[in-house]
Amino acid sequence: MLYGIAALVSLVGLADSIYLTVEHLTGQSVRCTITSGCSEVLSSPYATVRGYPLAGLGALAYFAFFSLATLAAFGYRTLGKLLLPLVGAMFLTTLWLFYLQAFVIHAFCQFCLLSALVTTALTVLVILARRTRVN
Repeated sequence: MLYGIAALVSLVGLADSIYLTVEHLTGQSVRCTITSGCSEVLSSPYATVRGYPLAGLGALAYFAFFSLATLAAFGYRTLGKLLLPLVGAMFLTTLWLFYLQAFVIHAFCQFCLLSALVTTALTVLVILARRTRVN
């Protein structure tokens, strides 16, 4: 059950990342309604990796997570074991990006903060699922 919940939660991160990727690729400016730092964060040098939007890499990670969590929810426990290293890498990346927003860029993007919240929730769900051995 926890893997199924995690799969659903990951769809929020996937939608967020796809939105940011499309906006980046089309050259649109992202409109912030809660925070005021979206343009600073998303136009920073940290928003791309070798010319590719970081949000696109996030979308790939969320899609991989969704796929593995869905399979784990349907009883493929071996694939569920891959969720911990994946979400661990995602969480460490989230911490790094949060640090960059707070101490280097000095601005926060609400969409990035949503992604951080989703990744933190996924980390907690995977740890709980591993501890309780519940699908």
